Amino acid sequence: MSLRIFTRPAPWLRTMTVGLLLLAGCSSSPERPKPSELAPNVALIGVRQVWSTRIGSVTLPLQVAVAGGRFAVASDDGTVALLEARSGADVWRTSVAGGISAGVGTDGNVAAVVTRNNELVAVAAGRELWRERLPAQSFTAPLVAGARVFVLTADRSVTAFDAQSGRRLWSRARPGEPLVLRQAGVLLAVGDTLVAGLSGRLVGINPNSGAVTWEAAIATPRGANELDRLVDLVGGVSRIGDVVCARAYQSNVGCVDAARGALLWSRVANGADGVHGDDQLVIGAEPDGRIMTWRRANGERGWSSDRLRYRTLTSPLVLGRSVAFGDGGGLVHLLSRADGTPMNRLTTDGSAVIAAPALAGQTMVVVTRNGGVFGFAPE
Repeated sequence: MSLRIFTRPAPWLRTMTVGLLLLAGCSSSPERPKPSELAPNVALIGVRQVWSTRIGSVTLPLQVAVAGGRFAVASDDGTVALLEARSGADVWRTSVAGGISAGVGTDGNVAAVVTRNNELVAVAAGRELWRERLPAQSFTAPLVAGARVFVLTADRSVTAFDAQSGRRLWSRARPGEPLVLRQAGVLLAVGDTLVAGLSGRLVGINPNSGAVTWEAAIATPRGANELDRLVDLVGGVSRIGDVVCARAYQSNVGCVDAARGALLWSRVANGADGVHGDDQLVIGAEPDGRIMTWRRANGERGWSSDRLRYRTLTSPLVLGRSVAFGDGGGLVHLLSRADGTPMNRLTTDGSAVIAAPALAGQTMVVVTRNGGVFGFAPE
């Protein structure tokens, strides 16, 4: 059983009690069900592998960071690389001392990661620019935008740094529950607003001052104990224009108008990983591999599929008329966006696809646990 819960500093008795609850949950976990059998692959859409390369092994909560026709990846051992999406060639590659705990963010020039020693490190042209100590761990990739680096830490603080000098510009702290998820959260720019996931809320922040401009609750804490009350928004999200749709861990899926700070809808949804979508649908997978969809306009349920049950799916990527999911066996499944029927199946190196597939230019980028990085393009 893989635990993705992080305990914030708390009295020893509270921490011990939470630890006992987690151990009890592990000891009673049933055997993992056998993954669903796959039908023979019929390629209804033409996709081919156009390049592959490698980084170190990846267990950190990686999200492939895309900036135009370039993308950045990072591995546990401290490797950080910026690559050209068309060819897979390195723009630059370097090693950051201290190993990495939170994946990479980039604007195409400056890249930023967080080390296991809680240091924020900025890199440009393969050279370390600066590093600054953070007040807490981070499991969310930094956001590099507008000549700034923004960081969301596990104590639910958001901090802004100057991208070139590392000077701390502002920090916004928010009291929260003693437990947060040990996985990537929500941090993105929407127009002139920084949008962060804090507990079960999307929060709009002025990127210049750190002032909160709006809050919209996708889910609210419920339950009698800290585990039951754990509510966190998880990355990735589905953004179309000003509307951002996100998942609250094992709780809800909802959409927020980030221009007005207004919740458009929220629906109960039993999922642990992020969502993606287009102007019609929001799409995500439940922990057992059942794929669910919601109509973007009003949250009504769309199609669902059990074809990939128990295959340990990543968050999805919607591209064109298909939706892509990576799985725990290193496969990438392309399904029809309209109804979930199989359209193609792609292979990598046989180790688990560790992050949601990402679109960089016209290339779909896939990263595996063993450090394989693969580029796929339409035929």
